[in-house]
Amino acid sequence: MKIKNALDFAAEQLTESDSPILDARLLLAHVLDVNHSYFVAHAEERLPTEPLQSFLTLVARAEKREPIPYIIGRIPFHHITLAVTPDVLIPRPETELLVEKAIAWAKGNAAKTVVDVGTGSGCIAISMAKALPELHVSATDISAQSLHVARGNALENGVTIAFEHGSLLEPLTHNVDLIVANLPYITDAEWAQLDQGVKLYEPSHALKGGVDGLDSVRSLLQQAQVRLNRQGAIFLEIGWQQGAATVELAREYFPAATIACWRDYAGKDRIVQVELG
Repeated sequence: MKIKNALDFAAEQLTESDSPILDARLLLAHVLDVNHSYFVAHAEERLPTEPLQSFLTLVARAEKREPIPYIIGRIPFHHITLAVTPDVLIPRPETELLVEKAIAWAKGNAAKTVVDVGTGSGCIAISMAKALPELHVSATDISAQSLHVARGNALENGVTIAFEHGSLLEPLTHNVDLIVANLPYITDAEWAQLDQGVKLYEPSHALKGGVDGLDSVRSLLQQAQVRLNRQGAIFLEIGWQQGAATVELAREYFPAATIACWRDYAGKDRIVQVELG
């Protein structure tokens, strides 16, 4: 089978995907260890039997809604590349906006310490450590398996991060200037309607946020009262329908703070900023 035919066949099989052509290319590029431009110059070449069989095996996994990043084991995120496994949530583009906002605040306010709460793959902590080498970066997660993945990603990306095992801010032994978190925020009602590929393969503990989706946010804000330095800030990624409720919740715990809700590139509420001082 020629390369172009193999890609066409795979795209036809991935009927449940929002991007079947891209997914097919990602899978074959992984098998052949090439970049996407390779397919332009070699479209008419025949695939040897062994890589063809490997490719078809991966396509069959993708047909069953297994996410492409888990199949190939890697994903790009904010100028870095991360290993991902089913032990960690797959980083989303919305979280890159959270990182950008947090980095900009840290630069503008001469922050010295930051903690990434519920680090998962380490995407936020590593991105911030890369952008701000002088920043002391900590990261917590309740999952030891997640921390194993995050530590590997930090090592691969050449950054030093203090990883701590535990729930939210509980394992932290020092105060910080900045708290950044992409916590579980899927409501119980949203979970019932969630894409099967997400429900079947991604870790539910990193997604489910309770009846209103704010269980973890509520606990974090309470703990932050004694862990956030004066003049510090909190940046939270939230569900697109949770802006007003999160702002109100933040005001309960930090009545004197300046609180803002930022929209993502789709125009939906996505980030709540709580700034003291």
